[in-house]
Order: sequence, then structure tokens, then C-alpha cells
Amino acid sequence: MATATLAPEVIEKKKTTVSKGKPKWLRVKLPTGEKYRNLRKLVDKYDLHTICTSGSCPNMGECWGEGTATFMILGNVCTRSCGFCGVKTGRPETVEWDEPEKVARSIKIMGIKHAVVTSVDRDDLKDMGSIIWAETVKAIRRMNPETTLETLIPDFQGIERHIDRIIEVNPEVVSHNMETVRRLTREVRIQAKYDRSLGVLDYLKKQGINRTKSGIMLGLGEHEEEVIQTLKDLRSVDCDVVTIGQYLQPSKQHLPVKEFITPDQFKKYEEVGLELGFRHVESSALVRSSYKAQKHIY
Repeated sequence: MATATLAPEVIEKKKTTVSKGKPKWLRVKLPTGEKYRNLRKLVDKYDLHTICTSGSCPNMGECWGEGTATFMILGNVCTRSCGFCGVKTGRPETVEWDEPEKVARSIKIMGIKHAVVTSVDRDDLKDMGSIIWAETVKAIRRMNPETTLETLIPDFQGIERHIDRIIEVNPEVVSHNMETVRRLTREVRIQAKYDRSLGVLDYLKKQGINRTKSGIMLGLGEHEEEVIQTLKDLRSVDCDVVTIGQYLQPSKQHLPVKEFITPDQFKKYEEVGLELGFRHVESSALVRSSYKAQKHIY
């Protein structure tokens, strides 16, 4: 679905940073609490691939302390080389066909009430990993019938028969991240396409998914008008939930942080999002895709 692009030369850049180093609002408390420590031991013991650890999420302590977690399936090596992501890029390992049962068993052991499942991109597979995706949801349902689910899916190259496998197992929330504004998509996501991601969200909704969700990062050089346009584009495909957070550079090899967005600016985006009609808008520096995910099913 094409939308008008704002020409860079006519956009007045809004200054939202005053510091070269990390500002005080990005300070994260070290994970603490018995619940967190117990879950950490389980993740280490069973060698679970969680995006919490692989993606160095700043909210790991808070989420795990509340007994929620995000599980990453299909290995921990991605076929894509996005400039923002801390997950390894390269040739993925062979698919583990017992992984759905392993994840479902882990959720049961950990006592998770609301689980988020995500994955690396598997463009090396004919089905893009969609079969393992569907089998994982089925296994979780069988072993944890009271657990609600969010699936944070890749774009599956926009191929509908692969997306249909997610639709058929009908998670409570299906999420796919835009990650950034249209102008920066090629630089930030490289192999992804802005309109293809919008199309995935549009298709999910039109095929009956009750709650769709997306997320964007700020601080990569985007402008206020572009962020608001992205929010409008998401609402144009009836997306229900959006998360907006600060990009943090995983390593020196990744894209640099261009600016640190102020709390007031995040608050403004939250207000704009709610005015546009999103059911939930999570907008602050440390927000990540699965932050407070259990709220988003309502």
C-alpha cells in the first residue's frame, strides 16, 4: 500500500536531543528479585533462545520479574543483516523439529501466563519457517491451555500462504514491526520493504486476526513528521497497538544513535497515537516490542 513520502529537503528537523552520551532517562536498574533469578536459571539450564537475552533488552529484569518472557524460535542466527539488530547474522543451523515441544515445555516449567514468540528471519527455508511457527503455537496451546500468546512474526517475504499458517492458529495478538520510517527503511532494515510490512499487517487484519501490533525505533535520524506519518500508515491498515522506543546501538558495527529522544517527545507521540485511534500506545525510551505485552490482548 503506497503512501506519500515526505521529501527530506522540505522536512524541518525537530531537535530532540541535547546530549552525546546516554541521558539520565536511559538508566536501567539491574535485574533483581527471586522470580527473575529463577527464570534466569531456567533459561541457562535449558539453553533457551530468548530475544530478551539475544537482543540485550533493557526491560529483561522488569518483564522476567513479572513472570513474562519472549521466546525466539528457529535458532539464533538470522539470514538478514539489519543494521540495528544485535542478533547474529549468517548461515542458520538446521531446523530443530522438536523445538515447538521444547518451547511449550519451557513455558510450562516457567509458569508463563502470557508468552511472546518471535524468530529470526529464515529466508533460507522454502516455507520461511512458517511451519515451525504454526507447530510452536499448537504445542503451546496443547501444553499450556491457559497461556495467551503474541506472535511477533517476520514478513515471510509477504507470501500469503506462509502468513496463512499464522492466521490458522489464531494467536491473541499478531505483531510485525515496521522498525523505522519509510525513508530510512533501506538503510536500517536492508532486505525489508516498508510497504511489504504494511501489507502484511493489512492482510492479517483482513483475514480476521483480532489484534494486530507493530513497533518502531527512534533516534536513527527520522523526523517528527515522518514518525507521525508512519503512525498514520499503521492506522490505515487498522493496526491496533504500537510500541515506540529509543534505538540503542548493540555494538560499534551497528548503526550509530543519531539522537536521544526526550521523554516529552515520546509523550507527544503517545498522544498522537491515541488520537489516531490505536487501542494501546507504549511510547518511552526503554519500550521494546514485547514491553507490557500482556496488556495488549485487551
